[in-house]
Amino acid sequence: MFIQFLKENRYVSLLLTVLRIYLGWEWLNAGWGKISSGNFDASGFMAGAVKNISGEHPVVQPWWGNFLKEVAIPYVDLFNVIVPWGEFLVGAALILGVFTSFAVLMGLTMNFAYMFSGTTSTNPQMVLLGMFVLVAGLNAGKIGVDRWIIPILKKWINKKAGNENILDSVL
Repeated sequence: MFIQFLKENRYVSLLLTVLRIYLGWEWLNAGWGKISSGNFDASGFMAGAVKNISGEHPVVQPWWGNFLKEVAIPYVDLFNVIVPWGEFLVGAALILGVFTSFAVLMGLTMNFAYMFSGTTSTNPQMVLLGMFVLVAGLNAGKIGVDRWIIPILKKWINKKAGNENILDSVL
């Protein structure tokens, strides 16, 4: 009942828009700060997280620490590009309300990656608010570019698939 309320109530879409823009601003601001400084380097953050996988009360779970050690750190140059630009693009998409569900999903993925690495900061708050936006689906982007893009996209994909209602259950 509550999920249906989030997905369908037009007054809730106003509240969701405020949440979406707030989250978008936080992501955009964080990403732009890293991009504009020109010296973002995630290697110290990742190395610090790897150090926290041991001890009596490890902050970082071993499986995540191993992922950082074996996958992320060897490719830190790639992460130095995708982290700031990912934050910036998620923020821009949320502010504009374009592909809102995908943008908030990517934002939540980054929030969880930061929390898995042992940081809290505003991440739990952003996860909680992001979950409301994600669960609300299209209603969260109704006051935004999604209002126009999603119907056009649905019509185009349904036409290509030869079925008028193929995406109704997904979107």
